[in-house]
Amino acid sequence: MPNLTAVAWQVVPRLPRWVTAAAFTLAANGAWLMRSKNTKRLERNLARVVPEAGRRQLRRLTRQGMLRNLKYYREALTMGALSGEQIDQLVHLEDRTEFLAKLGPRRQAILVLGHMGNWDAAAAWACRNMAPVITAAEHVKPEKVFQDFMAMRAKIGMRIIPIEKGDPTYPKLLRAAQSDKPYLVCLLADRDLSRRGVAVDWFGCQAMVGAGPAALAIDTGRPLYPVSMHTVGKTYTLHFHDEITIPTQGTRQERIRQVTQQWATVLEQGIKQSPADWHMFQKVFVEDLRRPRPTDPLTTVEGQSAPCTAQPPPGDQAGDQA
Repeated sequence: MPNLTAVAWQVVPRLPRWVTAAAFTLAANGAWLMRSKNTKRLERNLARVVPEAGRRQLRRLTRQGMLRNLKYYREALTMGALSGEQIDQLVHLEDRTEFLAKLGPRRQAILVLGHMGNWDAAAAWACRNMAPVITAAEHVKPEKVFQDFMAMRAKIGMRIIPIEKGDPTYPKLLRAAQSDKPYLVCLLADRDLSRRGVAVDWFGCQAMVGAGPAALAIDTGRPLYPVSMHTVGKTYTLHFHDEITIPTQGTRQERIRQVTQQWATVLEQGIKQSPADWHMFQKVFVEDLRRPRPTDPLTTVEGQSAPCTAQPPPGDQAGDQA
């Protein structure tokens, strides 16, 4: 049976926008109504973000999140066909002049993002208006889908370094980041793909996030900026937050932890501002992950999992252990 995503790459760009919008809205509502695995995982994550939400409010927020996630996929399928003018109409940058002045003529920086809004649209806008974007992407299956995403991102100007099992990604990112050419190294780091991430205090819990942005900023001396993205009607607004302060004292690992906690705290506020824009369908909170072995990195700096004050909704633990 053909993979639905692979089929969508061929079909969606040929259909009228209103048809694809209706189809993806129907799919999002169907997944939400049937309480798919992804829906339940998103709901549990959002419960950490908005612990004060009642059951009905959380369900409404989860439905909005599903709709926005399917909107991202619909847009991604046609991103490569957008003109530069259409990209500029889709994405808006707050304080654009001020931020470009901070970057200076070299246009070299490390950007850390969460899975918010439409990160591919943000990259397309950055490639067009700021500097080429370099990023890492998990090598997913099936291969045809991965290659289609790679082709789309290359078409909008991105350079992708695949995250391959058994093949360290960091040295490749470091070499790219040390280039003298203008570049923006943009990393989606709100979940840990390496099993060598950093435990941070997040939404009243402990969460595992990527160490890459902090390590690159420390090893290259490039400025590190957190970036949040919010949906505004049919468009997106980018916000580049203040540069993260890089400590000069302590071991490299201690400095990585401090820098990672800084950007995580900034993105926490960005996610709280618009929780439905956070498309997180994986386990990131330590209490939701499998019990760590003593040698696993799934611990706090002190070596103990911190208590989570924001608890997920009851009743969905069964069937959500994968």
